[in-house]
Amino acid sequence: MYLDSIIAIDGPAGSGKSTVARLLAQKLKFDYIDTGAMYRAFTLKALREGLDLSNGEALIALAEKTELDIRQDAANGIKVMLDNEDVALLIRTPQLTKKVAHIAKVGGVREVMKRNQRRIGIRGRCVFEGRDIGTVVFPEAKYKFYLDADFNERVSRRCKELQEKGQDVLFKDIDRDLKLRDRKDMTREIAPLLKADDAVYIDTTHLNIDEVVGKISGYIK
Repeated sequence: MYLDSIIAIDGPAGSGKSTVARLLAQKLKFDYIDTGAMYRAFTLKALREGLDLSNGEALIALAEKTELDIRQDAANGIKVMLDNEDVALLIRTPQLTKKVAHIAKVGGVREVMKRNQRRIGIRGRCVFEGRDIGTVVFPEAKYKFYLDADFNERVSRRCKELQEKGQDVLFKDIDRDLKLRDRKDMTREIAPLLKADDAVYIDTTHLNIDEVVGKISGYIK
């Protein structure tokens, strides 16, 4: 069954889940599926359409007629396909990031996203990374992990990540943004960020990436 070859990795921003999921997928020769990129891509489309992001009905209607996919490209890495356009390089701006939460809290949009993600999962051999993979999208998945880390460590990691991308950021600003993001993720009514009851909890605070990947690999038969 395809759920035997689905690996679900959830956790808050800065816990290391994106890097870990990507490297784990490479190690196992699985596809890496960044579900957050799908929400970002849809946010991009909603902004292009000039939609009011507080209009849930309009967002759901748009989601129903939007094609989203994540594809692996040996030469160019991950492709985030929005209506057959690769938007991977367009969805990481700070301006767009601040808008995603408006999309993520709409139940009908999340239902459409879940259908898209489960459709991708039918291919099998996928590492899914997100915030509701083990609880909502693939609750029956055989392998589920929840990554976490000390808050200040997560802020430091996020600062370093953005600085390496050439962005001029301050610790206090990232601290504020991450607290807000955590609150939105963990308190939204629809599919809040939670550890699945049967997920393996891994505190990454004092572990490097290779150690986390090795730890997860040890659980997978």
